Amino acid sequence: MKKDLLTIRDLTSDEVLSLIDRGLEIKYKGRTDGPLRGCSLGLMFDKTSTRTRVSFETAMFRLGGQTLFLNKKDTQMSRDEEVKDTARVLSRYLDVLAVRTFSQELVEEMACWAEIPVINALTDKYHPCQILSDLMTVKEKRGILDDFKVAWIGDGNNVAHSWINAARILGFELTLACPPGYHPKPEVLKGSGANVRLVEDPVEAARDADVINTDVWASMGQEAERYQRLLDFQGFQVTESLIELGNPAVLVMHCLPAHRGEEIAAEVLEGPHSVVFDQAENKMHMHQAILEKLLL
Repeated sequence: MKKDLLTIRDLTSDEVLSLIDRGLEIKYKGRTDGPLRGCSLGLMFDKTSTRTRVSFETAMFRLGGQTLFLNKKDTQMSRDEEVKDTARVLSRYLDVLAVRTFSQELVEEMACWAEIPVINALTDKYHPCQILSDLMTVKEKRGILDDFKVAWIGDGNNVAHSWINAARILGFELTLACPPGYHPKPEVLKGSGANVRLVEDPVEAARDADVINTDVWASMGQEAERYQRLLDFQGFQVTESLIELGNPAVLVMHCLPAHRGEEIAAEVLEGPHSVVFDQAENKMHMHQAILEKLLL
């Protein structure tokens, strides 16, 4: 029976930990022996991408398979072909499909009708592959994934939602500091345990943190809100004074692209606590682990 990856909640804690260990194994053992030779990955993207596209394409290449890139506007979906028809047709051509789009509902509908695994490569609600590679980076740098505290500073967006899901599954402490009006969606927070807290003070979130994480203040599709968000997010920048509140070996993370001087200070992004570019590289290794899991 095929398995999809639409949110972190599609995985058990054992599966999350197994993917992390496999991603690290792939990274440090080098290239695999091409276990997906003859397989094809479709990338259907509605949003621009640097890291997600290149890391998925390179991951599939290193596994011996091939990738077909599909801009949604160049498909018949742009002419109102129903999702269920596109999903069933692509299932006859591809072995796995990764979708990067605005609507979580579209990805879920695609997965409902597709006969092949469907991967959420980003929606406005969730970004599960990003958090898996982030957790891989945390284990790579700390050696363990036990007893650690994550601080999220900024927008309660898709990446924050996936951190909430991950904290629910793995049980680590997560404190989200979000401005009023920019909290995570209530339905995502619902059911979270005492290990997940929402505050409106970045200082409170960052104190004694092992990981301090942030993202842009205006995501794709929110360009019209940019000026207002620049005003509303004042005081939520990850600065040197903020990271000094964390543990001495605190890791600073950002899923990129970054706007230096807005959500993160340039000296922090380029500083000794930053693991941002290791984090970006690890997407490629994690995507290999995910593709293996779904296809082998």
